[in-house]
Amino acid sequence: MRRWNRVLLLAPLTGAGLWAGGLWAGGTRPPTAARPVEGPAATPLPVARVVLFTSGVGYFSRQGTVEGDARVDLQFPETDVNDLLKSLTVEDLNGGTLGAISYDSQQPVDKLLSSFAIDLSGQPPLSQILTQARGEAVELTLPAPAPAVTGVVVGVEERQTGTPEKPAATEHLTVLTASGLQSVNLRDVQRVKFQNPRLEAELRRALEVLARSHDSRKKSVSVRLAGAGKRAVRIGYVVEAPVWKTSYRLLLDKDGKPTLQGWAVVENTTDEDWTDVTMSLVAGRPVSFRMDLYNPLFVPRPVVEPELFASLRPPSYDGVLGQRDKVEMAKVQPPKAPTALPAPANGSGGIGGGVGGGGGMGGGFAGAPPANRPGADGRLAGRGTAGSDSILAHALDPAMSSAGVQSAATGEKLGASFQYRIDQPVSVGRQKSALLPIVTQPVEAERVSVYNPAVQPKHPLLGVRFKNTTDLNLAQGPVTVFDGPAYAGDARLPDLQPKESRLLAFAIDLGMEVATKGGGKEPSVTKVAAAKGLLVVTRSLSEERTYTAVNRTPDARTLLVEHPNRSGQGYKLVAPAKATEETAELFRFALPVAAGKTVELTVAEERTVSETVSVAQLNDDTLAYYLRLAQVSPALKAKLQKAAELRGAWGTAQQQVGRTATDLDRIGKDQDRIRRNLAQTPKEAEVYKTYLAKLTDQEKAIDALTAKRGEQEAAEGAARAAFEKYVGELADGEVGTAVAQSVAGQ
Repeated sequence: MRRWNRVLLLAPLTGAGLWAGGLWAGGTRPPTAARPVEGPAATPLPVARVVLFTSGVGYFSRQGTVEGDARVDLQFPETDVNDLLKSLTVEDLNGGTLGAISYDSQQPVDKLLSSFAIDLSGQPPLSQILTQARGEAVELTLPAPAPAVTGVVVGVEERQTGTPEKPAATEHLTVLTASGLQSVNLRDVQRVKFQNPRLEAELRRALEVLARSHDSRKKSVSVRLAGAGKRAVRIGYVVEAPVWKTSYRLLLDKDGKPTLQGWAVVENTTDEDWTDVTMSLVAGRPVSFRMDLYNPLFVPRPVVEPELFASLRPPSYDGVLGQRDKVEMAKVQPPKAPTALPAPANGSGGIGGGVGGGGGMGGGFAGAPPANRPGADGRLAGRGTAGSDSILAHALDPAMSSAGVQSAATGEKLGASFQYRIDQPVSVGRQKSALLPIVTQPVEAERVSVYNPAVQPKHPLLGVRFKNTTDLNLAQGPVTVFDGPAYAGDARLPDLQPKESRLLAFAIDLGMEVATKGGGKEPSVTKVAAAKGLLVVTRSLSEERTYTAVNRTPDARTLLVEHPNRSGQGYKLVAPAKATEETAELFRFALPVAAGKTVELTVAEERTVSETVSVAQLNDDTLAYYLRLAQVSPALKAKLQKAAELRGAWGTAQQQVGRTATDLDRIGKDQDRIRRNLAQTPKEAEVYKTYLAKLTDQEKAIDALTAKRGEQEAAEGAARAAFEKYVGELADGEVGTAVAQSVAGQ
């Protein structure tokens, strides 16, 4: 039985040449003391599988064979390192164990070079390199016949040579040899070899860092594997990738069934060729995000104070999430069958070799030789499939279940997503793109003309009612429509589930013309109810719009008229009683239009509005208006009539109180006049006595009127109380009570 050791690298350590913090098969770490610093030679591991998602990421699997202790070197753009650290998986499929995984540090190159025993930052000359190696044993090769010099580096000095007119300087290396100190002109040194192997290794490692830094945007990752014999190895990771796109061709033919051809647009934006890779295209949007795992992160630590001075900080708590409003999905009525038209035929060729030609794009889809199918070099060869359940398992496992797609792809459901697996190996060169055939199947498409005045006020659009009968999830994309041998126009296909239908419009129907007219009617009272002193008046607002369609073509047309769906605003469809189709935004009405004929469609809608009025605040004229309405029931009219009588009695009592108050005011003003006259009239005068007698009579009248007003005010209060009590209890049955309470609550 084959033994699998799979290691998931969740948090590798940073820094070139460091051991990664991965999980180890068997719980032990392979010994490293005997392994040299540079390790075994790198083994190439090409890309074997590519899974592209419509969420902007791609899964890449590298597969190959290693022998013994091996090292796999990979290079990635710096922007992909975080995704790599988040998703990297390594599998040694035949009993090997994972060694060190190292990758380039985020430190600047100069800072990294300065950490080595020999600092190569700043392009140091030989004299500076040897100065850094003071105390190290070296072997210097000089021009023949001079013998090699072996000794310990003491230092480098600069000597002035030449003439005063042309001064010059030379650098001399001083070494301690077996026979003593010796000075060597550096211009004569042909080779320098360090006797210390560790210093030599440090120099080589610094040079490797310099070599990798030539492309500062790339970072190297080295995977070390320990084991014996030849073993299969697989490395997988998820990094950013272009979204794969779809492009469709819809072939309409009067003599056969329509055919849908679908192509996937795949782009290789990497710096590596994809050669004979297994490719899958997933139509789904898994959650994907970036997290900074590459840069060193430091956790802030609290400052602990002595207990005597420590004090708690006030805590803060997140608020409780409120309930979400319920969203009701619009109910879509099943469409009525439009006028039957001849079904288009399935062309035998495809698109290519001239529009409507017999060859097809790339020689057609099904049945075309593999060499004619698209790819970097035209190679697509067959491969079998088997099944699994999860998206990641399908992405990692090349064995998947098959589903019927007559093209170079196999489609299958993956949970909430859908996958197209290309059945033949695909080759796409670096920085190249390819078209891959993923769908070639007959579909249902009925010809219609779609009119919406907001889109085109004069002419409808030519289109089809397209139904996805492919058992595939069709990803959104453009659709090029061909009517027989001719190009008919372009349409847009949304994401479409199996058995789902959509309208696709691809051209303006110049052979048909539609005119619209309409308007609203005066509101009319439809119902009057009363409860608890409230009069609830319901009015109906009616609107009509007439669509007049003229078909000037020699062929019959099925016209779909799109009318705004205002059911959410309280409008109710009156005529026609039911729409052919209903969406959340539109009603669609199917209207057959014969050749050379004119037809009309009138859409009538109504909306009811209610208002409440306090019966106690109605004046006589308004109350009389409601008494004349035919929509008021006889029982309610009788109650309103009695309310009017009580209101009249209350009004009469108010008038009596008002007249008495007027008389009192008149007498009071007359008394003021008499008092002013008395003040200016001598007491001996006869008129003085007359004024006094009149004042006496007026006082008696005031007393009588005051008593009368009290009685009248009491009567007016009783009349008002009787009216208000009656009106407050006024009701028009259970229906009126419910309506009034509902409107009052609003």
